[in-house]
Amino acid sequence: MKKYLSATILILIILTTGGTAMAFEIKSSAFTNEGKIPAKYTCDGADVSPPLAWANPPAGTKCFALIADDPDAPMGTWVHWVAWNIPASATSLSENTSKDAKLPDGTMQGISDFKRPGYGGPCPPSGTHRYFFKLYALDAPLDLPEMTTKAKLEAAMQGHTLGKTVLIGLYSRQK
Repeated sequence: MKKYLSATILILIILTTGGTAMAFEIKSSAFTNEGKIPAKYTCDGADVSPPLAWANPPAGTKCFALIADDPDAPMGTWVHWVAWNIPASATSLSENTSKDAKLPDGTMQGISDFKRPGYGGPCPPSGTHRYFFKLYALDAPLDLPEMTTKAKLEAAMQGHTLGKTVLIGLYSRQK
């Protein structure tokens, strides 16, 4: 029954969008995919989170999770942001999202490699690094404590991920 319901929903999406299903996507008004992240969102500026917006989550999405990390860091992937239980009704995270572990809408923020909750911006020691903002659509909220790490969030998401979309930003420090 569930399989038929999913197929029916997909057909309705295709019919209402002129024949093509809309893809789950994440964007920022501050930079384009694979574009340069402005210094404002880094350690060279105000170090505030960039505005993020998304659209077309998969059917059945109950909440979202976000992981932002840098796989080009010299000591291995550096985690810049961990958040989960972002409400399904949300379509964005605003610029300068609070660094509190729990936000008023129920969003939880775990610990980054900066050893604190909330966003920590790019600050590469050398060269141009890639920053992956990965948004996951989940089928259920996650029961995780404050200060959860990326690894624990990824483990908790297993079996609950309905879709994933990625925005990549680039940054290199001006010497």
